[in-house]
Amino acid sequence: MTDRGRSALRTSADALEVGPSSMRWDGDSLIIDIDEIGALPVMTPVRGQIRVTPSAVTDVELALTPDGAHIWRPFGPVSKIEVELENPGWHWSGHGYFDANFGTRALEEDFAHWTWGRFPSGGGSTCFYDAVRLDGSVLAAGMHFDDTGSATDIPLPPEHRMKRSLWQVARTTRGDATAKPRQVMNMLDAPFYSRSMVETVLDGERSVGVHEALDLTRFRSPWLKPMLAVRVPRRAGWRWPDD
Repeated sequence: MTDRGRSALRTSADALEVGPSSMRWDGDSLIIDIDEIGALPVMTPVRGQIRVTPSAVTDVELALTPDGAHIWRPFGPVSKIEVELENPGWHWSGHGYFDANFGTRALEEDFAHWTWGRFPSGGGSTCFYDAVRLDGSVLAAGMHFDDTGSATDIPLPPEHRMKRSLWQVARTTRGDATAKPRQVMNMLDAPFYSRSMVETVLDGERSVGVHEALDLTRFRSPWLKPMLAVRVPRRAGWRWPDD
């Protein structure tokens, strides 16, 4: 939530610290301690702890480009999440997940647009990754994870158009032929990115999951990147209490 300089980063085998916030493994759970300030226009403290407990940690990786320059790593696609933040009402638990993307090139160098979704289903979770690369090729992937972490490639259900985001980012997701996916909660809306809770139907089972749409054509626009510097606080200096 804050861009910081190199001095604010510390890592170890089990922990990642960035300024006053950190992530660490504690037994079978990932503990995320947050001590940040919200972005404009709210600018209020965001403090507390999130605990993510995967039912299993997978060894699955999905290459998003043929040369493997971009990788999706679903560490804990079936997890329990517990949120305990200081703000009133920001305490809850439920079905969660933990994943990451990493690579050797900037995303905008290889992609025009993508959508991704993770939906609780069949006693585990189902994930879809659909992307259009800059060279015109496409990625279309679907996986189901059970509670042991085992992954199975699944036949892709039809892709359905959804209503555009508030910033008019195009959105699609997958579901049964008769499904009519819809947003049930907006989580983040930006000129190039949308994250929301979406309802769809998979193998006759109604499911509400997390969905994102990323427009990297917009992200490359010279008018947009300066906006990020305003939206995301930057702190160049940081001193550790034990320094």
